[in-house]
Amino acid sequence: MTKKATTKKRVTKKSTTKRGKGQHTQYGKGSQNEVKKEMHRFKRGKAVSGRGKTKVKSRKQAIAIGLSKARKKGIKVPKKAK
Repeated sequence: MTKKATTKKRVTKKSTTKRGKGQHTQYGKGSQNEVKKEMHRFKRGKAVSGRGKTKVKSRKQAIAIGLSKARKKGIKVPKKAK
């Protein structure tokens, strides 16, 4: 009696739905650069915010400042969440 060699095929799930154009938030390449610059300032301890020039204390705050600067320059950035 010989046993048959059974091979199991791995089944990978493929996403059945494709994302449409308006399905997810889209950021412009320039906004990425603005956030990158602001994070660089934050890591060096040079990032400041607002009129009072208070020191930025969190990463999230630095990212928000970078996106805000991108919006002011007219770079493609989604609207603020409300």
